[in-house]
Order: sequence, then C-alpha cells, then structure tokens
Amino acid sequence: MQNLIILPVITHLFVAIFLLLFWKKYNAQKWISISGSGLALILGIGLFGKVWNEGIHILNAANWKAPFGIVFVADVFSSTMVLLASIAAFAVSIYAAASVSKQRATYGFYPVFHFLIMGLNGAFLTGDIFNLYVWFEVIIISSFVLLTLGGRKGQIEGAVKYMAMNILASMIFLTGIGMLYGFTGTLNMADLSLKVAAVENRNLVNLTAVFFIVGFGIKSAVFPLYFWLPSSYHTPPSVVAAIFGGLLTKVGIYALFRVITLIFVPDLFLKSLFITIAVLTILTGSFGAAIKQNIRRIFNYLIICHIGFMVAGLGIFNKIAIMGALFYLIHDIIIKTNLFMVAGLIRSIGGSMSLDKLGGLYAKWPKLSIVMAIVLFSLVGIPPLSGFWPKIYLFEAGFMESSYFFMCALIIGSFVTLFAIARLWAAAFWKNAPDEKINRREVLGALDFVTWSRSKQAYIVVPIVLLAVVSLYIGLYAENINQVIEHIANEMMDPSQYIRAVLGK
Repeated sequence: MQNLIILPVITHLFVAIFLLLFWKKYNAQKWISISGSGLALILGIGLFGKVWNEGIHILNAANWKAPFGIVFVADVFSSTMVLLASIAAFAVSIYAAASVSKQRATYGFYPVFHFLIMGLNGAFLTGDIFNLYVWFEVIIISSFVLLTLGGRKGQIEGAVKYMAMNILASMIFLTGIGMLYGFTGTLNMADLSLKVAAVENRNLVNLTAVFFIVGFGIKSAVFPLYFWLPSSYHTPPSVVAAIFGGLLTKVGIYALFRVITLIFVPDLFLKSLFITIAVLTILTGSFGAAIKQNIRRIFNYLIICHIGFMVAGLGIFNKIAIMGALFYLIHDIIIKTNLFMVAGLIRSIGGSMSLDKLGGLYAKWPKLSIVMAIVLFSLVGIPPLSGFWPKIYLFEAGFMESSYFFMCALIIGSFVTLFAIARLWAAAFWKNAPDEKINRREVLGALDFVTWSRSKQAYIVVPIVLLAVVSLYIGLYAENINQVIEHIANEMMDPSQYIRAVLGK
C-alpha cells in the first residue's frame, strides 16, 4: 500500500504517454484526459484519507533508506496539496473539452497538461530537496509549452518573460541547494532539518535561506519579483490561465512553507524579511488590481495580492498565523482556478474581457451570473464564504504579535479586493450592455456560447459549478478545514514527527 504515494504522479505520466498514441484524435484525447484526471482525483482522495487515518507514509525508491535514497513523503500537508491539485486538474480537464480547439489539441495540449500535473504532484510529495528542483524543472518546461501553444505574438512575449524569470529562479534555487549540500553533506529534507539546526554559523544559514526565499519568491510572484506574472498570465487561453493561476504560484508557496518550517526555522531576521515582503506584495498587488480594466489583468494582480496573505504566515510564524496562511492557500487554489474559468465564460457570453465593453450579463444570463457571483464573492471573503475565515486567523495572529503594518496591509488588500470585484460586477453584470459593436479583432478567438450545443455548454459550466460547490463547502463547513490546517500547523511548528517518519529517529 506504500505505492499509493506515487500513484498520483505516475497516473498522470501514463495518461500523458497514452495520449501521445491519440495525437490526431481530438474527441478521444478529451475523454482520455477527463478519465485520467478523474482517476487521479480518486487516488488523491484515497491518499489523503490514508494519511489522515494512519499518519505519515514513506516510499523509499528502490528500497534505499533515507537519507541516502530518493524518498517520497505523504504527510497531511503534501496529501492535501495533491488532493487540491487533483480537484483543480479534474475541473480544468472538463473545461478544456469545450475551450481547447482542435488545433491546440494537435499541438499537444492534453499530454503536456498531464505532464504539468505530474510535476506538481511530484513536487508536493518529494522528500528530497534536489528532486524538488527536478520536479520544478518538469513544471517549468510543461508550463512554457502550454504558454506558447498557438504561437500568437502576445503569448510568445509573455512566455519569454515567464521562462527567463523561472530560469533565473531555478539557478538561484540550485545555488542554494549547492550551499546546503556544501555545509551539511545531505539533500534529504528531514536530515537537513537536523543538520542545519546544528550549524553554529547562523549567518551562513540565513544567507542560504535567502537564496531559497528569492528562488521560491520568483516562482510565487512576491514583491519585487512578481512583474513577470501580469505580463504572462493574461496571454494564454483561459483553460491554461486557470491551472496557472490556481496552482503554479502555489507550488512556490508550498515549497517556501516546506523548506522554511522544516529546514530554516525563522529567526528575527527571516521573520522581518517575510513580513516586509508580505506587506509590499499585498499593497502592490492590490493597487495593480484597482487600476486595471481587463478582467484577466485584474485577476493577475489579485493573485499577487493574496500571495502576500500567505507569506505573512511565515513572517508572524505562530500557530494561528500558519493556520490562516494554510486556510488561505486551500481557498486560493480552488478560487483562483475557478476565477480564470469564469473569465473565459464571461468572454464567451460577453465577447470581451474589457470592463468598458461589457454589460447586461445578469439580465441575459441570471442563473450563470449567480454561479459566478458565488466565485467572485468567495474571493472577496463575504461571510461565511471561504475567503472570510483565513482573514480572521491572520488578524488574530497580527494582534498577538503586534504586527500592525501587516494588519493595515491586510485591511487595504481586503478592501481593494472588494472594490475591484464590485467594480467588475457593476460593469459586467449590472450596467446595460454597450450600444457600440465589439471590436472583433480585439477579441479574436472569443467563443460564441449561444451557438454551442448543450453538451458543449455543459463542459464550460459544470467545472465552474463544481469548484463553486467546493468553495462553498470550504466556507460553510470551515470546521472540517480547521481540523486539517490545525494538524498541518502542529506538524510545521514541531517537525519531529516528520523527521522520525522519514529517518526512523
């Protein structure tokens, strides 16, 4: 049963390889992708249940015991991330059935999509820091291909910026790994936890930590390393932007939490650094969202803003702050994935993503508008929706540590998020539709939702409804999420259980 740990990874690998055999068969690829993602979701649920009921599970590749061999570790944190990635991937695979054209499918969208999810699951489950780097490279290569599929000028420009910054992040990450190995002689993260704690030169440890913070910070899009994201994430199709917005920046946050809480336990210097980064990330992201007119660009800056909420958990670094950051991470993966699918739906029924060219959507599509309202207001954090509860934790943690600058930034970020979404709702849904004709060149490639068959419309609407239901569950049954995040926070504040499970000590 230990092999269950690796099944979410190899399932996507085999699905991707199987899809290569159906390169020119568009309908077959759609169903294989949906079926493979559904199977991976079942495995993700099974892995989470097994870890929750039985504790941390370890898989030593080729029976080489840690710290000498490659190890996969499924604790509650990593299995939760695999489950969330599986939910998001399943929804996106359904959405792709209607939104991915035959041309993009023949360019290899579906196999590359599954290679990307494989890389994400591998990054969540690895217990070796060098293999974390390897999985990051799988993610970068796959995401670069998805960004460039179709070959439009805007996509290529965005992909070049994305790739350049991620190559830089990988170089910095690899440098940090080299430094760690140089003064510890190990790459196993549990073993590193023990050996780094015993290093007397704390300045060297903090310097090494900064390399990891910068490397993961670029991937997470924190201040001042975020500028590649708004230049890249608005260029691909909505189906690609959905998986990017929901998961790619979050794998950087996962890596930050894993490495910082396990290896580089924050001292005063690192806490101050994280709080500063968090405050500036919240402010720059929120102000960027406030001035944009394009829906996708608004969402891009809100990704940045809310990354700051999560990073603050490491800056305050107490149990309540970690719980708040983890709750926000769970909420954000589901909501951000859904937001970009909603953006694609708005473009399909409204013909544009520019607020000044939209209007009258509620009058024309009242039921769809209600579904989209659940997603948008969950993002804002209207009580008792999912975005509300993590802010309570973060406010409480800020008061406990007298972190007033962060609390001010959190208030500003929350109000600007409310302003941005209210402006979007008023412009796209409540105001009358503009009289002038939409510039079709500007929205070239927009889908005509009205002329689609009911089955094709379902491919677009069902995944949005599915993730909306998940976000409602997170908000309305927050006590269940609280149990999960409290368990994870306890393990982060005291990683001895993780270390014993991996090393047997």
